[in-house]
Amino acid sequence: MKQLTVLFLFLTFSLQAQFQINGIVTDASSNVPLAFATVSSSLGANTISDVDGKFTLLSNQLLSEISVSYIGYSPKNINIIPEKKFYSIALEPKLDVLNEVIVVHTNPALAVIRKVVALKNANNPQKKLKSFRFKAYNKLIVTANPDSINGRIDSVFIEKDNVKKLSDIDSSDYKFKKIINKQHLFQTEKISQFQFNETGLKETVLATKMAGFKQPIYEILAFNLQSFSIYDNQYELFETHYNSPISRSGLTNYNYKILDTVSIQDRATLMVYFKNKKKKNASGLEGVLYIDQQNYAVAKAIMRIKGVLDITGTHEFKYLPDEKIWFPIAKKFKIVKGNNEDDIKILGGTIQFDADTKDFETRKKVASDFVYLISETHCSEFEINIPLKIKKSFLAIDIKEDAANKNETFWNTYRKDSLDVRSQRTYIILDSISVKNRIESRLRFGRKIINGYIPLGPIDYDLRHLLSYNNYEGFRIGSGGITSEKFSRKFRLEGYTAYGTKDGNFKYNLGMASRLGKFSNTWLGGSFTDDVNEIAHTVYAIDKRVFKLYDPRPINVSTFYNYKSWKGYIETKIIPKTESVWQLSHTEIIPKFDYAFNANDKLYSTFKMTTAMVSLQWNPFSDYMQTPIGRLEIEKRFPKFTIQFTQSLPKVLENDFKFTKIDFRAVYEKKYSNGQKSEALFEGGYAFGDVPLTHLYNTSPNNLTKDRIQQRITISGRNSFETMYFNEFFSNKFALLQLKHGSKRVTLFKKVKPTLVFVTRMAWGNLDHPEQHVGINYKTLNKGFFESGIELNQIYKGFGLTGFYRYGPNQLPRVEDNIAVKLSFVLDLGL
Repeated sequence: MKQLTVLFLFLTFSLQAQFQINGIVTDASSNVPLAFATVSSSLGANTISDVDGKFTLLSNQLLSEISVSYIGYSPKNINIIPEKKFYSIALEPKLDVLNEVIVVHTNPALAVIRKVVALKNANNPQKKLKSFRFKAYNKLIVTANPDSINGRIDSVFIEKDNVKKLSDIDSSDYKFKKIINKQHLFQTEKISQFQFNETGLKETVLATKMAGFKQPIYEILAFNLQSFSIYDNQYELFETHYNSPISRSGLTNYNYKILDTVSIQDRATLMVYFKNKKKKNASGLEGVLYIDQQNYAVAKAIMRIKGVLDITGTHEFKYLPDEKIWFPIAKKFKIVKGNNEDDIKILGGTIQFDADTKDFETRKKVASDFVYLISETHCSEFEINIPLKIKKSFLAIDIKEDAANKNETFWNTYRKDSLDVRSQRTYIILDSISVKNRIESRLRFGRKIINGYIPLGPIDYDLRHLLSYNNYEGFRIGSGGITSEKFSRKFRLEGYTAYGTKDGNFKYNLGMASRLGKFSNTWLGGSFTDDVNEIAHTVYAIDKRVFKLYDPRPINVSTFYNYKSWKGYIETKIIPKTESVWQLSHTEIIPKFDYAFNANDKLYSTFKMTTAMVSLQWNPFSDYMQTPIGRLEIEKRFPKFTIQFTQSLPKVLENDFKFTKIDFRAVYEKKYSNGQKSEALFEGGYAFGDVPLTHLYNTSPNNLTKDRIQQRITISGRNSFETMYFNEFFSNKFALLQLKHGSKRVTLFKKVKPTLVFVTRMAWGNLDHPEQHVGINYKTLNKGFFESGIELNQIYKGFGLTGFYRYGPNQLPRVEDNIAVKLSFVLDLGL
């Protein structure tokens, strides 16, 4: 259908309109499409062009003339010819093209925006209203306009002996056009109920349908294409945050200009154009705000990014006279191609975008260049300021168990228009393709691999136990796994076995668990383990499910202890925005190095511990989605906190010592729209009572005791002290801080695109009762430890180079002993 090529950015016409005019607005000299050009008529019908310069103007009266205007261009009047449906309108630039530098104190648009900012709380539905509830229908498609595709079949000839011979036939464009004439490339629909009260906003998905999948990919349903509210200080577009043009910081970041006055629902509004001051030659947020001239509320908004991707987010509102507020009724989002050599993945598929650079050599367009993504949301059944109690309000999204099984009667109740033939075929064709090519089973396989498992029928083989290396065990060869949902969703068995080629010993683990609650994903289980562990190394039990393809730091570790441990535990997500492990254990410890612990007037070379422990990960600012298969963290926000409390149980199962350990970790990350990233890590621990050295703190050293720098070259860790030698410091109380700032990737050559990361680490600590620890030499961190360095990551195929320098009170006499040069490796899965 013709209208599928157009993203309607601004609708001011009646739904009963009978007359339609389509067209495109371009620059007369360069033929570049002009986005946000105003198209109007004397009869009151008006709209603006979309990101492609295209527009659709609807009117319930026959039009004889339309007027087209644009910032910095001379306006143009176009006579309407009966039966002519498409108009190509070229505007001539003015000699006095818009200068975006605004004269201070004289810009009326800036004065308007200041009033918008001052009255935000009075106009923001989530501030002014006590509660609201409405239903929303969303349709998202990835498609192309068949009329834009040539559909040619190219014949390639080669000349040999002065005779041209057919070498190849390229029919890809022809095949693509044939496919796109029948169906979309991807399609999903969703019906949701939105609820808001003093606890916040929650979306409950009542129905969902995804072409090609019996069970939807729930992550796509949570994919945040654009902000719900236009009034937030940070506006989100395609999972990137920008300073809002109507925030206090936006007043200094954006230039503003009044374009026109437009009537929306019989209320006069000002069209205010905005553009980021600092992004004149790069991708930055720009757009148009329609400001109510009476209450300075946003009546419509268009937010746009043009660069590698050309993205537009549109917000439409309805004026509610009783509440005197503009309430959101529709959202639209569209991505079309920019310019880039690299592939960018959207919705699990790869669409090629071309880079927006001046020196980029324009390539010949192929059929897939016309692919675009469009998402439209329409709201209905509004209820304002009603008594409303939201169940499980800590969830941002809650997907009903039967959401994927709703019938067509339910769907047609909320669809704005019935599905066209092309959309109907999309479900039929993609469903059959999915079954034929086993797409869902392949997707399941991919999910398992990312989490460190290979699915083998009812067993998921655990890749973490396959192969590793350390200086005590040598090569550690193993095998392990856990029963999958194909075995049972209520019961699981797990275990592993491993063998060290250097120490010559087998290690193993056996465990089982039963699920007590589906919503909270609560499991009650027990296990027995006979294995080794690094001394004085902090392990958070809640981290045990994290998969690392490789962990370079343990390669250099030499000091271990053997432990035989019986554990009973409960894993649960019953506390909102947390994951936790509650555990009772009895462990026999045998140090595998020269060490004895002096306690209770006795030297212990082996000892027993009976402890109770709780390990809790709390992500208070993240958003979560509850699905029929479990709870997912869909919006990771920082800071995140981890706390672990361990208490020994005296006189229980021959426990030798009485002690307490408290461990804490806080992580903060901030990503910038220009590709840079900042990170901060704070970690601390306090162990008091009779605590053997095996269970104290070493603050993650990662440097070898070798004489030369080149002998100490290994692979750097993620959060380890690269200049601190193994077993150099031990503490029973410590605090460390790590600060990182990474630049965006810099292209040196076509395949050499490193990232430069600046790192500073510092730690303080002390050790009470050092006389208790016999047989090992060490120092304390009471004067502090400091190192800084640079990581040049991903120089080539994930490999990079790092360099760190140690300074401060614990600096070593020889300069070269304070220097650590390491290799780095970063695996980019594109997630």
